[in-house]
Amino acid sequence: MENRNLAAIDIGSNGARLLIKNVKEDTMGNVEFTKVLFLRIPLRLGKDVFTLGEISEERERMMMCMIKSYKQLMKLYNVERYRACATSAMRDAKNGVKILKKIRKETGIDIEILNGSEEAKILYNNSIESAESVSGNYAYVDVGGGSTEISLLSDGKLVGSCSYNIGTLRLLSGAVSPDVIDTMRSDLTVYAKEYPGIIIVGSGGNINKLSRMFHESSKKSKNNVLPVKNLQQIHDEIKPLTVAERIAKYGLKPDRADVIIPAAEIFLNVAQALNCTEIHVPNISLADGIIDGLVKSER
Repeated sequence: MENRNLAAIDIGSNGARLLIKNVKEDTMGNVEFTKVLFLRIPLRLGKDVFTLGEISEERERMMMCMIKSYKQLMKLYNVERYRACATSAMRDAKNGVKILKKIRKETGIDIEILNGSEEAKILYNNSIESAESVSGNYAYVDVGGGSTEISLLSDGKLVGSCSYNIGTLRLLSGAVSPDVIDTMRSDLTVYAKEYPGIIIVGSGGNINKLSRMFHESSKKSKNNVLPVKNLQQIHDEIKPLTVAERIAKYGLKPDRADVIIPAAEIFLNVAQALNCTEIHVPNISLADGIIDGLVKSER
């Protein structure tokens, strides 16, 4: 049985993550994944990019220190292969490519900037493999700090993939025009008519947290299913509170307490446009999809 550690670095607009998994593969090709390490740093690149248009010197310094730390951790855990990716904020930053070149020169870590369609592809490929069934119509929705990726699948086949510059930090920064939201809703309404009975599969730290909050308060809830009506209730309860009150009452981290409301609103918009009543939350992230892709590339 082959046994090795693989890693993914996911640099989002809100947080940056290092995920290390142990991968065991037997002679029959069966693969077993075990999480070894997960580390998230609230880097918040989008806070700079969506207001200034570029990454500040201070956040560049933080990012350099973080990547050096991630490199040492990968050495510590004997990581054989890794893939490092950056998403929406780095796509938009005027100095993004320059910073990544500097990081590669100092650390040897090569960070790719994913476009929206590639990001969506990694997410839905991993999500569909983890699903109990691929029959029916599904919308794989990932809400990040800078963008929302949506992939529509019907009976396991991709029928549409969209990336919208609608993210939690982008909304908080006032950098999302109503036209973009209207376009997303309009696109999804068309899909809903053509592919009825769509089920949303949600990913991202915010929907994972919102789902956990619901399940902690409801003893009769179905595992990994968040009814849209309950998401609306949670949103309505949290929104009037200050960030400090959200932290105190719900135990939210500071970098989660502000973005959780726009995240809920994006999912509510998507659910309304698709005429969905529940969201499945399998707790799968872009980092999981990156590692899954590394394994696939070896076959």
